[in-house]
Amino acid sequence: MSTVPPAVQFIDVMKRFGALVVLKKLNLSVSRGEKIALIGPSGSGKTTLLRTLMTLEPINAGVIQVDGEPFTHERMDGLLVPAREAHVRRIRGKIGMVFQQFNLFPHMTALQNIIEAPIYVLGLSKDEAMERAASLLRKVGLIDRMNYYPAQLSGGQQQRVAIARALAMQPRIMLFDEVTSALDPELVHEVLQVMRQLGEEQDLTMLIVTHQMKFAAEVADRVCFFSEGAIIEQGSPDVMFGEPAHERTRAFLRAVLEA
Repeated sequence: MSTVPPAVQFIDVMKRFGALVVLKKLNLSVSRGEKIALIGPSGSGKTTLLRTLMTLEPINAGVIQVDGEPFTHERMDGLLVPAREAHVRRIRGKIGMVFQQFNLFPHMTALQNIIEAPIYVLGLSKDEAMERAASLLRKVGLIDRMNYYPAQLSGGQQQRVAIARALAMQPRIMLFDEVTSALDPELVHEVLQVMRQLGEEQDLTMLIVTHQMKFAAEVADRVCFFSEGAIIEQGSPDVMFGEPAHERTRAFLRAVLEA
């Protein structure tokens, strides 16, 4: 009986910036459809993990696999060698990312922001791309804002457009990097609600860097606590927020939840 490979796997992955080691021989396996919350202090390696998976940062050692296939490397003549750009581009098409900053094109409407990549990268016709974009704008509650420019939208609305734009590429893996950190507090709920809905309705694999502990507890299948470039502890939300084993985890949660 064949087993389904993990959606994402980090194997002894190391990332450093000069003398600073940001990821220390990281090992993490993420099942298909699993929702993982990455928590921990700033600078602990959470965002770097996402950026290496998007190939925005090259790794210095180890291997990243997607659907059981080496991503950062490829097999040639029985050996694992650094991947060529065509190989990386093919696998990266399975992954979407939403950043802290919305990064929308200011001269394009919400609709135009969403249809750009499906047309020019995926080769969809304009009609197909517009139909997909309209469906996604409806899903994130912004169909009535489709012809608005980013400057005419609130921060929460811009972030929801950014989520729709990432989904328009139909990724199987979605990465969310502190997507509410640039928002005013009253706008945070609307974005988290969209992410919660995605988690419930779609079989997406999701890696979520967040400081929203209540959200992590409600949405994640597993919570990973990062400190100084390593996963110190991981487990179900009930265990991680109820009975964490490590004092470093307990100290972090006390500081965050009492803030």
